[in-house]
Amino acid sequence: MVSVDASIVVQIVNFLLLIWILNLVLYKPIRKILLERKAKVNGLESVISDSAQAVVTKEKEYADGIRQARVKGQKEKEALMQTAMDEEKVIVGKINESAQAELKTVKDKIAAEMESVKATLESEIDAFADAIEQKILGRVA
Repeated sequence: MVSVDASIVVQIVNFLLLIWILNLVLYKPIRKILLERKAKVNGLESVISDSAQAVVTKEKEYADGIRQARVKGQKEKEALMQTAMDEEKVIVGKINESAQAELKTVKDKIAAEMESVKATLESEIDAFADAIEQKILGRVA
């Protein structure tokens, strides 16, 4: 059985001294390392969170930039199309004017030739009448 004497007091003092030494040598440094590690992990988590937020922000900016570039490109395309249509109208107008002028000259030429042919035919009408009369009647007049 355990006897209670002075050795128990020495054992208690020895135990308390051992706990105090272990606390100084082992427990406090381990707790300090664990606290530092926890702080470092929390810091890294904060950096990761900030980086993730920055990525989301950059993605939104990128999407907005692309959207704005598309809108700008569409506006430039429409402006170029409008310019091209205006130029097309001018070119078609010039071609139309040229065609109208050429058509007028051709009509005038045809009218002049028609008048010339008409005058020629009118001068030869008596000869044609005599020829038709000879063919119909079968004799020379």
